[in-house]
Amino acid sequence: MTARRLMALILAFLAAPTATADIGSRIWATGGVTTIEGSAGGGLVPWALLGSYASDEEWGGTLALSRAEVDDYTLAVTGAGLNWNNRLELTVARQTLDLDSLVFTLKDGFGLEQDELNQDIFGAKIRLVGDVLYSPSGQWSAGVQYKRQRDFTVSSAIGARDDSGTDVYVSGSKLFFAAVMERNLLVNLTARATRANQGGLLGFGGDQNNSHELMMEGSVGLFLNRQWLVGAEYRQKPDNLGFATEDDWWDLFVAWVPDRRLAVTGALVNLGDVATLEDQQGLYLSLQGSF
Repeated sequence: MTARRLMALILAFLAAPTATADIGSRIWATGGVTTIEGSAGGGLVPWALLGSYASDEEWGGTLALSRAEVDDYTLAVTGAGLNWNNRLELTVARQTLDLDSLVFTLKDGFGLEQDELNQDIFGAKIRLVGDVLYSPSGQWSAGVQYKRQRDFTVSSAIGARDDSGTDVYVSGSKLFFAAVMERNLLVNLTARATRANQGGLLGFGGDQNNSHELMMEGSVGLFLNRQWLVGAEYRQKPDNLGFATEDDWWDLFVAWVPDRRLAVTGALVNLGDVATLEDQQGLYLSLQGSF
C-alpha cells in the first residue's frame, strides 16, 4: 500500500465519525502510537501496550504514516496494526530509507551507489499479564519482529551476513497516577534480542558479530492532560559491522491525541553516526488513525 493510499484511508476514517464512533472501550491514549517498526509504543521503542482502543472481546486497528528527516537521510514508514481482544497485536510496516544518492566507499576502494533501501517488518505482540493502569507491576508483553530487506546489495557489500532477521523483545509498561506535579507518568522498559544493523536497514549480523545480543530500551512520558504527552526515549544498538560504528538512538517527543481516532507525534531525534556519516539529527512526525 502506498503512502498516498494509506493517507486517504486515515482521512476517510477521520471524516466518518458515525462509522468509527465505537472504536473500543479502553481509556483515552492507552494504545500508544505507532513505532517506526509498526508495533504500538513510542516512535523508537515498543511498549507493552497494544495498539488501538480494543479491550476484552473487542477488535481494533491502526493505520500510520511516519517520516524522519535527519541531516543526510530520510526515513518514511507506512504501517498497520490489528488488535484482538487486547491480547494479540499483529502489525506490518514498510520502511524506505532515502540515501540522497550517497556513495558507500568500501574497504577495497571502489564505490557503491544506491538511492534508497527498503525493508518490510512483520510483527506480533502478546499481552502476557497485567494492566498498565491498575496492576501494581504494570502490563507485560512479549513481541517478535521479522524483518526482511528488499535489496541486499549495499548491506552485503559493507559486510552484513543476512538480508533478513528476527528481533524478540519483552516490554513492561506502567502508568503512575499523579506522580509528577499531579500529572500521570508513563514508564516503559524493553529488552530486545537482536542482530539488526541500523534496525535492519543495513542487514543483519556482520564481521564484528553475528549473534543476537541483548539491548535495552526505555521510554518515559508525562501526560500534561489527556490530550498531550511529552517525553523521551532511548534505544541501545548493537555494533556488528567493522565498516562503521553504530550509535544508540534517542528522541524527545510530543504526542497530541485530539480525538480517540487520531494521534499526532512530533520528535527531535538523534541517531548518532549512521554508515560513516556523523551526528545524524533531525525531526520526526507521525500520524496515526485508530478504528
